[in-house]
Amino acid sequence: MENLAVNFCGKKFKNPVLAASGTFGFGREYAEFFDISKLGGICTKGLTREPRQGNDSPRICETAGGMLNSVGLQNCGAESFLKKELPFLKKYDTIIVANIAGNTEEDYRFMAKEISQGGVDFLEVNVSCPNVKCGGMAFGIIPENVRKITYEVKRHSKVPIIVKLSPNVANIADNARAAKDGGADAISLINTISGTAVDIKTRKPILANRIGGLSGKCVKPVALKMVNDCYKAVKIPIMGMGGIYSWQDAVEFMLCGASLVQVGTANLTNPLACVQIIDGLAQYACEQNLKSISDLVGGLI
Repeated sequence: MENLAVNFCGKKFKNPVLAASGTFGFGREYAEFFDISKLGGICTKGLTREPRQGNDSPRICETAGGMLNSVGLQNCGAESFLKKELPFLKKYDTIIVANIAGNTEEDYRFMAKEISQGGVDFLEVNVSCPNVKCGGMAFGIIPENVRKITYEVKRHSKVPIIVKLSPNVANIADNARAAKDGGADAISLINTISGTAVDIKTRKPILANRIGGLSGKCVKPVALKMVNDCYKAVKIPIMGMGGIYSWQDAVEFMLCGASLVQVGTANLTNPLACVQIIDGLAQYACEQNLKSISDLVGGLI
């Protein structure tokens, strides 16, 4: 499967498929289903400086073609991750991408320094979490704020940084350019789309937080368009995500400009989704006589 290998920001991924942040935890549960060394990489659950309990329940809601989540970045915090979760992940032969978030610039600086020194391969900088009431959402909307946070993280990080972009903006290409100008080594997109769901019996929002992030098959057309927009706008690598459930979906994202793909919501209904996508890509690469799966990147005619 050497033709599936991808060079991304100087790191070799054995294949282009990563488990997306927030749907894979820290890999412990999925390791009971398959050898997670088969993955190109793992994006950790979103991490903050201090532990977070997250939002009140209910905080998950199934929708047509997808789901809304309002988990609110529940996580164990930086210290616990470095002591307990990272040693577990490092037992596996896969790239580790730590997803970090914060409420202030100082939070991002702290996380960049502490987590990047812990032995991860990349930082994924979450500048846009639509179900958190403060912090990242504000940073991720305005291009100049994206540039500032990117600059601060890059200045304090010992590893390459990937800026995760919000689709809830006027022009995502502007934010891609801002991330590049701030020093981002790569970008990832799309984060979830802000949405809500209503209970017609109670006449109230279903989610306790009222709004959540929409993900799943329903967002794929939006994600493909935005990945292609960013591919045309900047010359830094892209991780694409948003509604990837099959190897065919992954190929579409690569044709639109993604060098790597992240599989998120699909993991919640099929724990073997990532492995099946990797196997499908391997067969497709052979059938197409591809010397490298990266030959697909940006191949949309």
